[in-house]
Amino acid sequence: MGKLTNSQQPQPKIVKYVEASHSGIESVVLSRYAIGYVLHGTKYVYYGDKRYRISQGDVFYMGVGHHYVENIAEDDSLFEQILVYYTPAELQRILSHLNINYGVHISNGHSCDWCRSHAHVSMAARNSLKSFFRNCNNYLRDELFCNNDIAEDIKMTELVYLIVSGEDCCLKSKLLNNVDVARETFEQIVYDHIFKDISIEELSCICNRSLTSFKKEFKRQFVMPPHKWYIRQRLMHSRLLLISTSKSVSEIGNECAFPNTSHFIKLFKKEYDLTPALYRSRYQTNREQTEAEVPDDRQRPVKMAVGED
Repeated sequence: MGKLTNSQQPQPKIVKYVEASHSGIESVVLSRYAIGYVLHGTKYVYYGDKRYRISQGDVFYMGVGHHYVENIAEDDSLFEQILVYYTPAELQRILSHLNINYGVHISNGHSCDWCRSHAHVSMAARNSLKSFFRNCNNYLRDELFCNNDIAEDIKMTELVYLIVSGEDCCLKSKLLNNVDVARETFEQIVYDHIFKDISIEELSCICNRSLTSFKKEFKRQFVMPPHKWYIRQRLMHSRLLLISTSKSVSEIGNECAFPNTSHFIKLFKKEYDLTPALYRSRYQTNREQTEAEVPDDRQRPVKMAVGED
């Protein structure tokens, strides 16, 4: 277990990932929303030089699009996590089923800056969620379950029920905000074009919106204007490549869709007050001395050495 299936094959909804070795910071692209649970080890989610810890026994949400993660095994054991993938249409079907057939009243009064500005949330799993994922771990050892759509649907319904019947929180809010199919399509198009040479006008046409409507919807969902958001996403990706690979500055600039190396360096320095080469050098020199863990507060970042936001 561990690699995503080919897009042309049926995609499993419940997957266990196991990593035997530490492979550093990785870019992961999700085409579906996911609720996950760390069985063993520690997971980090990166936003530039800020990293957020997801500990063993934590449940977490990750939205569609690019994520920068690091999975670390502890005590000479494997890193293990379970992810439950879903689409807005599947979620809508489950919520309707819970409401119509079981009279489950579904509401959410939670809203916070974290939910609006981050593509992931995490929290210590309460006992019912811990039991759910441990049971999933047992089920996934049975090949009949792994290839059984009905069994997966039943487990997904159980998970959604456990979340929506609990108290209002970031996890519940993120889940219930995924019901909008039109929003998912909009988000997917936006994320699919981060590293492509395309104009905002062309993007608005792909989304079947006028330029004004596209910009308004974009800012509502992503907080900032399209051009600024795309540049920031590309620069964030370049920072992760600088500290996690040995690729040259020109290779990284090209991979992150900047028109030329000088333009990449100029934008990078404007955003972070350092050239890419100096950023990499300073990071490598200072990381061991400046890392500081923040225990028991899963939404606070562990800040690292260079270019903090």
